[in-house]
Amino acid sequence: MAKSATLYRMVTNEHICPFGLKSKDLLKRKGYKVDDKPLTSREETDAFQQKHNVDTTPQTFIDNERIGGYDDLRTYFNKSEPGQQGTTYTPVTAIFAVTLLLAFAFSYSTGFALFSMHTVMLFVALTMGVLAIQKLRDLYSFSNSFITYDLFAMKVVRYAYVYPFLEAFVSIGMIAGLSAYIVAPISLFIGGVGAVSVIKAVYIDKRELKCACVGGDSNVPLGFVSLTENLFMIAAGIWMFIKLP
Repeated sequence: MAKSATLYRMVTNEHICPFGLKSKDLLKRKGYKVDDKPLTSREETDAFQQKHNVDTTPQTFIDNERIGGYDDLRTYFNKSEPGQQGTTYTPVTAIFAVTLLLAFAFSYSTGFALFSMHTVMLFVALTMGVLAIQKLRDLYSFSNSFITYDLFAMKVVRYAYVYPFLEAFVSIGMIAGLSAYIVAPISLFIGGVGAVSVIKAVYIDKRELKCACVGGDSNVPLGFVSLTENLFMIAAGIWMFIKLP
């Protein structure tokens, strides 16, 4: 006999509840036939909540027993809590992976060897560009995190607001092939100060901080990832000077 569940979820012209859709999807993946009961107005939703003495929708019923909302349904099926919990390297890992693949793709499409210094520098430039975008999404939030460990930003707070623009400039300059005399000094400065700052905060002072490398609202721990970003900048700056005729 097929398993069945009844799902009440809010579906109006103004709002379609995402957790209702996720609840329906989860039930189907677990082999349930879903009796979908959309609540098509605010008034209908309020009446349902009052009748069942609940504060939110969606609400799932299995065997005439109320299971609850989406989180409750996940618990019922012994699934972990949704979303990222605690510190995680996922955001920066995703960025590094995609920019590496992009570097390979650009090298391939333009006739360069996939495993070459051109690809490496392209990877560094693309990574810096994407990381700069992450910071520029919310400069205020980034600055609040950045000034807690960057040695120069502690002294000159406005530097925290300029830093993402400098990182973006280096990224664009590397890809555009601008003069190393313009791009490399900036890359060496922000990378050098950043590397020293991370080493002092994490490996000398033993502070546990969140990394602002992917924005101030991230749960990426400060340490190896941020140090790698800064070492990339230093290496890029040195390489640009080496390439000078």
